[in-house]
Amino acid sequence: MSFNNMADPRRQNKILRYKAPSTETNPTLEDPTPDYMNLLGMIFSMCGLMLKLKWCAWIAVYCSFISFANSRSSEDTKQMMSSFMLSISAVVMSYLQNPQPMSPPW
Repeated sequence: MSFNNMADPRRQNKILRYKAPSTETNPTLEDPTPDYMNLLGMIFSMCGLMLKLKWCAWIAVYCSFISFANSRSSEDTKQMMSSFMLSISAVVMSYLQNPQPMSPPW
């Protein structure tokens, strides 16, 4: 046991545990992308539901995926899942009302 300590080149007094910088002291470290994508997803899903626009519903699903992919594990998942379910329901409802393939918006 003492032989391993003698061959180990690391200095025990120089080892420091990593602490992630807090966002309270430096607010620029917080990424607003998931919040913006969550909001855009909700807006597009409401447009898809109310106006029956299929492309809005698909953009809402895309925004929800981006929001979920960029979120942190410590964030509230209820809002994320409600946005995702709202966008999925917008796609389902728009295709239930009109099952024809989506026509290009241009």
